Amino acid sequence: MHPSPLPKARRLRLLASTVLVLLAACATQPQTLPPSRESRVLRVGTSSDYPPFSTLRDGQAFGFDAELMEAYASDRGYRLEWVRFRWPELVTDLVAHRFEVATSGITLRPERSLTGRYTVPVARNGALLLLRRPAWAPSPESAPPEEPLALLRALDRPDFRVAVNRGGHLERVARAHFHNARILAIPNNAAVREALATGQADAALTNTFEGPRWAEGLSGIERVGPFTRDVVALYVAPSRADLAADLDTWLLQQEESGALERLRARHLGPGATGPTATPVDALLAATAERLALMPWVATAKRREGQPIEVPAQEARVLEAARKEVHEAAAARGIPAPPDEAITTFFQAQMDAAKRLQLRAPTTANAPVHSLDGELRPALARISSRISALVPRVPRGLDREATRRKAREELASTGLEGEEIDRLADALVELGAAR
Repeated sequence: MHPSPLPKARRLRLLASTVLVLLAACATQPQTLPPSRESRVLRVGTSSDYPPFSTLRDGQAFGFDAELMEAYASDRGYRLEWVRFRWPELVTDLVAHRFEVATSGITLRPERSLTGRYTVPVARNGALLLLRRPAWAPSPESAPPEEPLALLRALDRPDFRVAVNRGGHLERVARAHFHNARILAIPNNAAVREALATGQADAALTNTFEGPRWAEGLSGIERVGPFTRDVVALYVAPSRADLAADLDTWLLQQEESGALERLRARHLGPGATGPTATPVDALLAATAERLALMPWVATAKRREGQPIEVPAQEARVLEAARKEVHEAAAARGIPAPPDEAITTFFQAQMDAAKRLQLRAPTTANAPVHSLDGELRPALARISSRISALVPRVPRGLDREATRRKAREELASTGLEGEEIDRLADALVELGAAR
């Protein structure tokens, strides 16, 4: 005996219910789709005029940054697309999403920290003046090479002409040291050397990477400096935290394997002092980057009537730092330092920041930046990088060697020696506590 067939209406209802269940199940399952070709394109900004870091011919990049990014792209499965930028428009182009990461020997500067993310350092250099000494200038004996700043002060007069690339880090260095001299800010970097070679300028401001190449073939040129200590890193769009973190991980691995040092030696020569992408070097660079923002933080707080010290805010920062450090350690599958060591390290960072804020002068023409809209987001980006590096601090750091390194890397922050030592000691304790 066969069962009676279901009424047509009921069969339709059951069919509809089954379809809805299947659709709901499909909606809750992750959809694994093959990535599109376009999704694996990494747009890389280049000034294209800055050997030994970056030159561009027929769409193909050459130099240190080109080889570095090609190695990263090969490891991660990206296809690189090179995008030219001009130095005055670097920040604007990054914010406009013309590229995800910018290269070309980009120096860490506080105004750039407000709008982007730096990676761990890839190189270190310094500002260098290529000088054809005017007849009125002091002789080398009166301003020996080991005292370049004394010579710069003597040269700072209206009839002295200094050529420099317009819009980049070195133009700011030039304007910080020369208040009376005539600064020739030239948009084409290659034309800066030409101005010196043809006598349009008495000096050209360059750096320890580029200077030796520029000096070749020029007679009567002496080198003054280096008179700054600068850190070079890749510069990532603020929205690409994932890319910045992955670049950091990759660069730290490249330094540990020796590949990054070989790349520096091949392209940058003796002007590069490495290593740089180590946990300790990277933490000191991030600390210097964070402290460089403190005068602007002080100005913003004064304008808004906020106190320098806010215990409740500090407690929130410490809690967030401990959480981020534990998450970073868990992601790497390694134990985090004890909370006491983490707290000591970040408290030392905050205390150093407060000292610089208290010492910051009150000047009428000081830059004014939004505390909540610009400064705190930038500080949070830097702090996240610091938190990711803390679990990587190696055991057994030598205290005196770490203090010496910290004093070198943080000399320009405005901290006193004993204050820098406290930061170094907290760094040593992170490794000792693991």
